[in-house]
Amino acid sequence: MLGASAIGLVFFAGSARGVTAEDVLTILPNQLTGTKVFGLFVNPSAEDVRVVLATARVDCLQFHGEESEAFCASFNKPYMKAFRVKADANLESEIQEYSSADLILLDTYDEKVPGGTGKSFDWTLAESIRRDSDIRLVLAGGLNPSNVSTAVQRLHPFGIDVSSGVESAPRLKDFNKMKKFIEGARSV
Repeated sequence: MLGASAIGLVFFAGSARGVTAEDVLTILPNQLTGTKVFGLFVNPSAEDVRVVLATARVDCLQFHGEESEAFCASFNKPYMKAFRVKADANLESEIQEYSSADLILLDTYDEKVPGGTGKSFDWTLAESIRRDSDIRLVLAGGLNPSNVSTAVQRLHPFGIDVSSGVESAPRLKDFNKMKKFIEGARSV
């Protein structure tokens, strides 16, 4: 895993990176030691989440849609709630509604897709949230090997999330980009 502390599997049919519960046992034939596996969902049904949890390969849930706090917390699993950042959003207020979240992820807003845009947002918004709260912040959106160390130095997030920034083509992770990304993140 090149030293990554977590990996994510996208259980959203609308994503080019989407996988199914049936794919999990092929992708992860055994549970990983020392690496958390996140299952990412966008407005799933409770049954969709339960089917993935039944694989016993997902450690944490990531909700990237309009799921309520009660829904996110209902699976008795640690979860990360994603917020798509746009200039006029009142993020502090929205984040407070998810007090049961173990992690808060900030990603770039795009009206057409719920994430995975490969575009950055104005990090000053994240700096403000990071400075004014004790949340465990995960930064996403437009991160890649050339900007990850700057992001970590500037924001001191609990974690960072990358997908398209380490791909050579959609769905195709590039070993060298992943290696450089992790080295950049850990160099700070």
